[in-house]
Amino acid sequence: MLLFSANRGAAANVAYAHHNSNRNVFDEWVFSCKRANPFTAQNGKQAESFRSEWLFNRIKEGFVYVSNPMNIHQISKISLSPEVVDGIVFWTKNPVPMLDKLDRLEDYDYYFQFTVNSYAKDIEANIPSKNDIIVPAFIELSRKIGPEKVIWRYDPIMLTSKYSIDYHVNYFNELAKRLSGYTHKCVISFVDFYRNTQTHLKDLDILPLGENEMYELAERLVEIARKNNLIVESCAEKINLDQFGIQHGHCIDCNLLERISNCKMDLSKDKNQRPECGCMESIDIGAYNTCKNGCKYCYANFSQTTVNKNTGLHNPYSPLLFGEVSPEDKITERKMVSLKNNQLNLF
Repeated sequence: MLLFSANRGAAANVAYAHHNSNRNVFDEWVFSCKRANPFTAQNGKQAESFRSEWLFNRIKEGFVYVSNPMNIHQISKISLSPEVVDGIVFWTKNPVPMLDKLDRLEDYDYYFQFTVNSYAKDIEANIPSKNDIIVPAFIELSRKIGPEKVIWRYDPIMLTSKYSIDYHVNYFNELAKRLSGYTHKCVISFVDFYRNTQTHLKDLDILPLGENEMYELAERLVEIARKNNLIVESCAEKINLDQFGIQHGHCIDCNLLERISNCKMDLSKDKNQRPECGCMESIDIGAYNTCKNGCKYCYANFSQTTVNKNTGLHNPYSPLLFGEVSPEDKITERKMVSLKNNQLNLF
């Protein structure tokens, strides 16, 4: 099975896009792919608001090249054949460029992780208007593919003198009312201060976000969610929020993929992620330092100079997300097998 996300193995062939530990980000979507066969488009690598043309060219040609982030001359050739791609998971903050192209995904099972936050341009510099563009896009996407396949992400949550607990609660309430009926679930997480995110956030008046603040936010957000027929899950969080009805989530979700495909899948938890991450194995086809959204909490962009360099190397017709194959590169085709279990279960 291949999961494809607008994020990044010999794992499930699931493609997905999201923001977890070892993922790559390319613009508004992230793509990934692991041993089983789910693909992911995500991880600070947001798949398209910026790179959908590249993605659909790759699907048309039936394969993609993925560079090893530790050695760019080691390249894996990943098949995108529907026979081995068991699912695609997209991470996005702006799917508008894809909305009129979803028919090109008709041979795949897929769903979206769609981030809609409360932050303004001081934190999410290049995200279009939430009110005029992003929320309407969320609603249109849900109408096209169904609310179960569009998961709302309100993350990462951080506190500043501007973005206080009350601010988050009030904004979350407005978003929940507008998105009610167009999704079944909201995923939350709290900001992680990696070295590069600390650098990006140094000019902001960051406030402490300890257990007490997390508990207060969880309780108040869940109350709002319930009024709007939403469940809340956490993403890769150590803190236990069970008392508020918040379970640890699975962004690359075996149960959801099985419901969408109407088929059992032999997926395993991704052992390469941090222990708190509940994601299934998948293959990531994204890359660090390639997202132009300019979100200050992003861990996948290390410097704007590198981002500008990499995005300048993007060719929508190249098998690589950015750059071209060179004579020094070694290309190895990864073995892909579907992890769908089509055997009849009599018990």
